[in-house]
Amino acid sequence: MRIFLRWLVWASVFVELILPLGIILLYRVFPPLATPLMLLRDTPMQYDFVELEDISPSLVKAVLVSEDQRFCDHTGFDWKQLEIVWEEVVHTGTASRGASTISMQTAKNLFLWPSRSKVRKVLEIPITLMLETLLPKRRILELYLNIAEFGDGIYGAEAAAQNHFNRKAKGLTRGQSARLAAVLPNPLSRNAARPSQNVQKRADKIQGGIRIAPASLWSCL
Repeated sequence: MRIFLRWLVWASVFVELILPLGIILLYRVFPPLATPLMLLRDTPMQYDFVELEDISPSLVKAVLVSEDQRFCDHTGFDWKQLEIVWEEVVHTGTASRGASTISMQTAKNLFLWPSRSKVRKVLEIPITLMLETLLPKRRILELYLNIAEFGDGIYGAEAAAQNHFNRKAKGLTRGQSARLAAVLPNPLSRNAARPSQNVQKRADKIQGGIRIAPASLWSCL
């Protein structure tokens, strides 16, 4: 029994830590073939990995403004944002926003399942640290923009641009980029091509955020 438990512990360490470590090293050079979410979704998959240079700078900026304004400064976790969310929970019992960084979302999308759970959150921590240690910021963002879900079965900037706007990701306009960034929190109920009033309002706010953002926001790219 003791030998079995020891084997089980080492197998868990391998699956949860060592295996992701090796895969992340591969992702320094090679694109992911698929993610757990892509495999779990019961819908045809649209996914075309492209380099960051082939994604409109407008989309890069829109996603940073929308999803993680301290991306270039933090080491995986936005402690300031976490503190704000914690204060909201303490005083109101709920949080009006999330505190996940792009690095955390990339870790989740690459290795973990989509449903929320304490176990998933715990596993997200070491994988995020591995990503930040082993990959440059530019590569983390490149991975995120290529595997993020922009609609039912639509993954990554290239597939999103072609599906929603019939153009390549490199040719996205500022308005189109802002609408794509605006659907990221809930891509299954929001549509960038036919935005609701709330989505358009969020997109306009993102464009305004880009105009006033300091250059340091994208200094690591």
